[in-house]
Amino acid sequence: LTNIATPPHSPSWASSPMRLSVEPVMHKAPVGTVLAFDFGEARIGVAQGDAELGLSHPLATVTGNSNDEKFNAIAKLIREWQPKHLVVGLPTHADGTEHELTRLSRKFGRRLHGRFNLPVYWVDERMSSLYAESLLAEAQVFGRKQKAVLDQVAAQAILQGFFDGGAAEYFNGREEGSEE
Repeated sequence: LTNIATPPHSPSWASSPMRLSVEPVMHKAPVGTVLAFDFGEARIGVAQGDAELGLSHPLATVTGNSNDEKFNAIAKLIREWQPKHLVVGLPTHADGTEHELTRLSRKFGRRLHGRFNLPVYWVDERMSSLYAESLLAEAQVFGRKQKAVLDQVAAQAILQGFFDGGAAEYFNGREEGSEE
C-alpha cells in the first residue's frame, strides 16, 4: 500500500535557488469598437478596430499646428466611430527602458481620457514602426506615399497587438489601487 499523504520526492531543481520571473498582468481587450493611436509630436497615427472580431485597420494620420487642432481632429474621429475604449502605443527603448516619448505618450493618453472620458490602454509599441515599414514595403509603398500612411499602419500594429496580447497598462481616471 502507498501512503497517499506522503508527498512525492521533489526533483533536484526544486531545492536549488531560482530567480522567479513574474509576468506582468496583461489587460485583455474588452468588447467594442476601439481607436488606437501611435503618438508622435508631429503626427499621430490612428487605427480603428473591433475587439470581438480581433480585426484592425489604418484610419487616419492626425496633424496640426497646435494640440487644439489635433484634439479637434481626434474628436471628429471619436464622434464618427464612437469607440468604447482607446489604445495608445507606449514607446520604450529596445531593452524596455523608458524615455521622453514614453512620458509624452502617457500624458497624451491621460489627456484623451480627460477630454473624452473613455478608458485608455497602453500597449508596448517597440516593433510597431518596423512592422508598419515592412508591411508597406511589401505592398510596394515607398517614399512620400509611405510617410503619409506609416503612422496609421503603426497604429494598426499597436491595435492588433492589443487584440492579440492585451495591454501592459490601463487608465480609467483613477490612480492604481483606488476603489472602482
